[in-house]
Amino acid sequence: MKTKAIFIGIIFLSFILPAQAQTTNSRWGFELSSGLSMATQKLGGAKLNPGLGFEGIFHYRFAQHTGVYAGWGWNHFGADNSFAGNDVCFEETGYVMGLQYKRALGSSPVSWYLRAGALYNHIETENADGDIINDTGHGWGWQLAGGIDLPLGKSWSLTPGVKFNSLTPETSFDGTARQLDYRYLQVRVGIRRSF
Repeated sequence: MKTKAIFIGIIFLSFILPAQAQTTNSRWGFELSSGLSMATQKLGGAKLNPGLGFEGIFHYRFAQHTGVYAGWGWNHFGADNSFAGNDVCFEETGYVMGLQYKRALGSSPVSWYLRAGALYNHIETENADGDIINDTGHGWGWQLAGGIDLPLGKSWSLTPGVKFNSLTPETSFDGTARQLDYRYLQVRVGIRRSF
């Protein structure tokens, strides 16, 4: 929890610090996005309720249309009934890094983007009291994303999009080994600042 608070504080400071003069050729950017998540399959036999997620990522454009991104994300799903009991939550947290391709829509200032990246995340299972009853440990997964970049001024833009995350960690719960196929679709709206 302390790491989350520090990370959110750094993000907040990056938005309130005075901005330098910006141009449309900015190579760096920072984006915060949040929105709804829908599981695409059951998790260990449990039907997951619609969830909510958040992601903060840094961008660096190293070529005209191509760049890299890296950051941290959190996603939360509840389940009424599951292998872990009734009224439990599954929280995924960890890191994302990958490549981004971004291109203008014709001659307009609006751009579209595609992203492909790796995840290094873990899933915590929490009971109804909020106690962690299982942790998968960090493992590798992948992410695909796409959306549009709508300029809001010289250094700000709105970034609605869709993301798909896939993570398949192994864990042991009550002495039984399980592989959790954690796959979900996210509809996100983000705000991006270029610098």
